Order: sequence, then C-alpha cells, then structure tokens
Amino acid sequence: MVNRITELLRKMSIAEKIAQLSQLSADYFQEDGVTLTGPTGKQQVTSEELHSVGSVLGISGAERARKIQKNYLQHSRLKIPLLFMADVVHGYKTIFPIPLGLASSFDSELVEETAKIAAKESASAGLHAIFAPMVDLVRDPRWGRVMESNGEDPFLNGSLATASIKGFQGCVTDRFDENHVAACVKHFAAYGAAEGGREYNTVDMSEWQFRDQYLEGYQRAIETGARLVMTSFNTLFGVPATANEHLMRTILRKELKFDGILISDWNAIGELKEHGVASSQTDAAVKALKAGVDMDMMSFAYFELAQKLEKEGQVPQEIIKLLDESVYRVLKLKEELGLFEDPFRGMDLLKEEENVLTEDNLKIAQKAAEESTVLLENKDNLLPLKPDTKITLCGPLVRERDLLGSWSWKGNTTKNETIADALQNKFKGVTVFDEDLAEGTLDLNVLKQKTADSEVVIVALGLKSYQSGEATSMTKPRLPKKQLNFLKALNETGKKIVTIIITGRPLVLTEVSKFSDALLLPWFPGSRGAEAIANIITGEVNPSGKLPMSFPRDIGQIPLYYNSLRTGRPLTGSDNLDKENKYLSKYIDEENSPLYCFGYGLSYADFKVKKVQLVDKQIAKNGELNLKVEVANESHIDGQTVIQCYTHQCVAETAQPDRELKMFKKIMLKANEAKVIDICIPVTRLAYTHQDLTKKVDCGNYVLYVGFAADTKRKISFEII
Repeated sequence: MVNRITELLRKMSIAEKIAQLSQLSADYFQEDGVTLTGPTGKQQVTSEELHSVGSVLGISGAERARKIQKNYLQHSRLKIPLLFMADVVHGYKTIFPIPLGLASSFDSELVEETAKIAAKESASAGLHAIFAPMVDLVRDPRWGRVMESNGEDPFLNGSLATASIKGFQGCVTDRFDENHVAACVKHFAAYGAAEGGREYNTVDMSEWQFRDQYLEGYQRAIETGARLVMTSFNTLFGVPATANEHLMRTILRKELKFDGILISDWNAIGELKEHGVASSQTDAAVKALKAGVDMDMMSFAYFELAQKLEKEGQVPQEIIKLLDESVYRVLKLKEELGLFEDPFRGMDLLKEEENVLTEDNLKIAQKAAEESTVLLENKDNLLPLKPDTKITLCGPLVRERDLLGSWSWKGNTTKNETIADALQNKFKGVTVFDEDLAEGTLDLNVLKQKTADSEVVIVALGLKSYQSGEATSMTKPRLPKKQLNFLKALNETGKKIVTIIITGRPLVLTEVSKFSDALLLPWFPGSRGAEAIANIITGEVNPSGKLPMSFPRDIGQIPLYYNSLRTGRPLTGSDNLDKENKYLSKYIDEENSPLYCFGYGLSYADFKVKKVQLVDKQIAKNGELNLKVEVANESHIDGQTVIQCYTHQCVAETAQPDRELKMFKKIMLKANEAKVIDICIPVTRLAYTHQDLTKKVDCGNYVLYVGFAADTKRKISFEII
C-alpha cells in the first residue's frame, strides 16, 4: 500500500494534489439524478481540475456512478479513481426511523443492523463513503438537525455511534468488503449546541464542558475505526471549526489519534471569510490546511490556492508537507476500498436490484419502527384496541405517505402505506375523514356527527418532513395552533382519543397530553412506519421505546436535559410555587421537571424492579460494578423494557449532575415472568473531566440508580477505593 501511494505522490503535480483534495457535486459530471445538500451557484472548473478531482458528492445509482467513473478515468492522467460519497443518514432506499427515533429503541444491536443494511444498499449503488453517523450531542429541540442525533445523553450517544460505525464499515482491517462503506462522523465539533437552537449559529462553551459531555460520541466513533470526520459550521472556543488548529490538530489528531480523512462541510472553508477569520479564498484554504482539513467540499478554495501557487511559481515547503499528508490519507482510503484494483467497485446494476429495498430489509425497517415508537400516555389502559373496536381516523397526517422524515433523499413514498391504510387493514369498522383544519372551519356538531358511531377516535398530528432537518430551526417546537384546536374540539365530542404524533424533534405536548387518552410517538418512522403504528395500536407489538431526550412542559424551559449540573440552591420538592422557599433554582410559573423525562416510555406490560444487588460495595479503580437486577413482568402480556443504570458521585473536584447514564440493557420478559439480569459497569466509565481537563476516576462514595427512566428512585450506595 505504502509503495503505491508513495509512487503516486511522487508523480503528482501540486495542482493534481490539490484537486485530489477537492470534492465536487455530481452535477459537474452529469445533469440528472443529482441531489444537492447545500447552497447552489455553480462555479467554473477547468477540464484539468475536473479530471483530477478526488471525490464526487451526491451521486447515486450503480449505472450513473459507473458512467462517471469510466469517463473520468479515460481523461485522468494518473488514473486515480474517484471516491463517491453521499448523505445516507437513516437508510439508502430502505428508510429506517430517523436517528433520534432509532435512539428511542435503546438497542445497539438493532442500530448496527440498520446501519449494515444501509451500507449494503449504498455500496450496491456505487457509493464508497457516507456522511453518517451524526454524533452531535443535542439538548435543544429548536435545532432542526436534532432529528439526526442520538439525543441528550453522552453515553447513549457514544454507544449508538459505535453501533453505527460497526454496521456501516463492518470488521475492517486493511480492506473493506463489497457490502460495507466508509463512515464519516459528523460534525466536529459541538454543532448540536448552536446558540438558541439556530442553524449555523455560534457555539460558546467551556473546554471543560466540551470534554466532559460533548466529546464522548466523537471519541467512541473514532475508537471504533471511523475513516472520515466532517468539520462543523460553527465556531468553538472562538474559532470556526474548519480553521481551528487546537480542535483539529491537538484534540482530534493528537489526543483522539484520528488518522483518517477530515472533510469540510459544504462550503465551510469558503465561509471562513464570513466568519471574519480569513481575508480571501486562498487565505481560508491555507488556514484549513494548517488545521488539518484534508478535503474541501464545494468551496473551491483549494482550487483557488492551486491557481495562486501556480502564478507565484513556488510553493512553500510547509504547504507541500501539508498537501502530501492530506493526499496520502485520501489515497489510503481509496486503497482500503480496493479502488485501485477495481475502480468500479459496487457499480453493478444487477447487484443493486438484488440488494436494494428487499423484503428482508423492509422487515427490519418495520421492526426498527416498532421498537422506536414511544408510548407516552395510556390512560385507563385504553391501548391496545380490540379488532372489533369501531374507530374514526382523522387528522392532517392520517393519509400522509411521507412518514420518512428529512435526509431520506432516495426514499420512495409512493408505495408507502398511510396510517389510514394500515389501520383499515386491522379494523373492520373504520371511518376516515381528513377535512381542512384551517381556522374557523371546525364545527363541533359536524365532529360529533363524524364520530357518532365510533368508540375511539385516532388522530394523526404532527409535522411534515420538510419541517425537520438542516435549516429548519424553530422558535416554537410545538404543534401548529390549528392542530391543537382540532384536538381540543375532538375532546369535546366525549370520545376516547388516541393521538399519534409524527415529528422529527421533541415538542411541547403539555396540552396534547391533557386532551389525549393515549399518546403515541413514532417520530418519523420510515418505510414501514404505518404498519408499525398499526401493530402497536392493535397490540400485536408491545411498545418498548424510551425517550432519548427530555420533553419540556413549556418552551421557556429549553434547553432542558436530565443530566444538568447541580446548583447551590437546588429545588428538592415538586412544588415550584411554594412561596416559603422562594430563593431556590426554579421558575415562578412552571415546574422545573420535564413533561416526559429522558428514558421514559410506557408499555402494555407492567414491569417492576424487584431487587438490586451489588456483588461488591467497595470496588477498585480498575474494577467493575457487578450487579444483579431482578425484574418482573407482572402482567399477562409479553414485552420488552430497558434497564437503565445511573450513577452519582457524592463529592467531586467539579460540580456533578444528580445522575448520569452509565449502562442500559434491553430485555424481553414473557407474561408473569421474572428474571435476574447480570449487569457489568467498568469503573472507568465513572471518569469525569477535572479542572486540569484530564478525565479520570476519583476514589470516594457514589450512588447507583436502577430503573426504567432517568427519574427512578431506587438506589444503592457503593465506594471506589
């Protein structure tokens, strides 16, 4: 490998090296079948630049990729194959629940399986690398890209990041197999903490907070072997990430030991001028190279640097060294993908047809949707409904085929079942209506007439796909007013109401929960989402999803997350309006607590933690917490639940959260079954960031909480010695 790459580096001109570090969108190679994921405004490139470029963005389809690769190699001097990359965030053509939804499964094996399928479909369509997973920690539902995240908890985020990398890349040693692709971790770093939840906005946090809470997801993904990392658009520690040498050179390269490709996000290098840290495109290019950015996505800054260097007639040794380092990384990935031996890897139309959108893949998509759905309310055990229940289906999303969510650019909605379709297949006595919900059109008498023959009303509310994802920040993450008014009117009919919420972000559901007898959260559930929803409503599937983010009671609580640091004046009771305890950390008009906490999710079964036993209550720093948890299903229905283990350090060098997730385990219990579950937590997982910014474990007293949500009360003490 080294000999081939070294020889190519020796032969390449400066212009060819810089072109190898540049990524162009597919519309530079063809005019159709292209999906753009950033600002447009096509810039001219020369024929020499075009046929020396290193990678292509946004192409899909084996036939199209083969055509571009063949034409490119015919014109390329050194015959270095192109890399084809694209956003495959939650599936290629088989669309799984959005990542935030998948995180609700609390099932690393399931996440790995969905990533494995997405990789095989992508590879069969000619892709070599995909821009996933996103491992930005997110605590603000106003930010549209929260739908791509794993939520608010560092440990859950890191665990699912690891699972995704394993699924996308497989067991890579020095070569990828034909069914896997290179994964690109994004966005480094802390993009999910944009101020005010506003897209592309500044991030301002201490390095202590970054290292203690935000770094874990990236670190675990890199330790699992991710081959690419993407820079974020935001500033961090006062410097835009794409020019941030401390972030990229010191933390990413030196500390995390990342030796793969660092690629900018769309035009992020060029945008250094807008940030005010670069005077020109070429200045931006030099700053990005010095920060270690190997590949320029669609800013053309590296091309302009090549033109400048050619005019000057000499290239500084520092620039030559930086270019050689970056080109080496790009060529190394092409070598690992086997592109020098077979530049048409995966570009087989027959294999594409054989591997993409298969029935087996769709079955996993349905399973993922079922396990990602969270039951938020079930008053008087309304759900599941019996098959002979007479129901009325209504709401603006009851006939919606696009339940895929954002970043599902290859998903086809035309063959998807609607919620109405799926439920009509399950129930005989079904009435469907989806009249206009515009203001002033609601008539209670009409609603009573429409629902007169029904025992239960099922209403599908929520957001459309275009209302989540990149560039969809919201100041009011809640249902549209007309939907809420419709729900209130339905409530006045006196019928039992099952509300389904389709969304790509946590919403304020305080009033929705008040007017609903049962409340179901499938997120954007993917290709088989409607079928999954129907199976849960009928009880063929028992819901087991748990929230990966807290749901606020009101917008003013945002950002709200379970593992915030303790204060000097904590509110220990539940009554925020207690006038005798005024000087506490609280609101005067709302509770501190969320409407639904992290880890929360109901089941049709009745699970109880009967007993928690620590094998040893004094554990060495290099040891493990070994516990036995007796869990019982005290109901007549089989079901899955998630045992969640949280710890709290009683006294530490820095302020600590009341509790932090350190282990979770999804289990299945049959009706009236009890099991003792063995759980092992390495003590190293209790490390936190000290004042000197190093992460280590302290000796001392700790508390372990075990239950089914972050607000569990069951606890046991232990000591690290």
